[in-house]
Amino acid sequence: MSDFAYIPLETKGWRMAMGLRPLDHDHWLEADRRRDDDLEQKRQLLDAAYDVVVATNPEGDEGSRELLAEVTRFLEVHHPEIDIPVRRDEHPVVAAARLVQEDLCVLVRSDVWRLQAACVCFPSRWNLASKLGATLDDIHRPVPIYDVELSRPTNAFFERLKPDRSFWRLNWTFIDSPALHQPTNARRGPRGDLADWFFRVERQTLRRLEASGAIVFTIHNYVASAKELCQSHEEFGATLLLNLDTAPIAMQEYKGWIGVADRLRATLEATSD
Repeated sequence: MSDFAYIPLETKGWRMAMGLRPLDHDHWLEADRRRDDDLEQKRQLLDAAYDVVVATNPEGDEGSRELLAEVTRFLEVHHPEIDIPVRRDEHPVVAAARLVQEDLCVLVRSDVWRLQAACVCFPSRWNLASKLGATLDDIHRPVPIYDVELSRPTNAFFERLKPDRSFWRLNWTFIDSPALHQPTNARRGPRGDLADWFFRVERQTLRRLEASGAIVFTIHNYVASAKELCQSHEEFGATLLLNLDTAPIAMQEYKGWIGVADRLRATLEATSD
């Protein structure tokens, strides 16, 4: 667990920010030891719950075709050892998503930027179908403080994004299940004790495609046992506690974190005795 890819906790406490970093296109997508398991989960979900994990409008078709070409090109160059059997009998956003661990979303500019195609097999407690055709503000409307803190910079960023400059960011949450596929909107705080809690991180990238002008949003999920992270990273427990303590009450309610900090504090104190 010492090699867990990302721990994006703020050392000075919780804050809401875009947190964008320049993305080297050579590191656009990531393949790790869970690749085979993740792709098998995707296959099962696409077979059993296609309408839950896929949503498309015709407006997203052009960008999806270009996305599929970019994904196959990336894998050919950076992961020549990986077999890339492209399925030509299905929507290109789905064909692309079958090749990578990332969930894939295609946003297209009409009156404003709207989500027009996506294959999201591993949502973190949100429903894809309700987001199709939605604007950036509509997609994020349930998130507390977003309209005040992030709506304007997010929309401005999408307007300025160019094909030659891409970005990535990290997002995290603290939940009670290691499952990657969590489409329900129900949010409850972690139950049980530290051994039953999980730290979930999303590595997100934003890239504008050259020909179609569509923006591709990718999400790669990483999940680890909170107990194992506490054991392998000396400051993890204390920093997580600080972030939970300092998150606004509205955000704690939205995330299902009410009372979680007190329970985590008690657990950490008990394990340190």
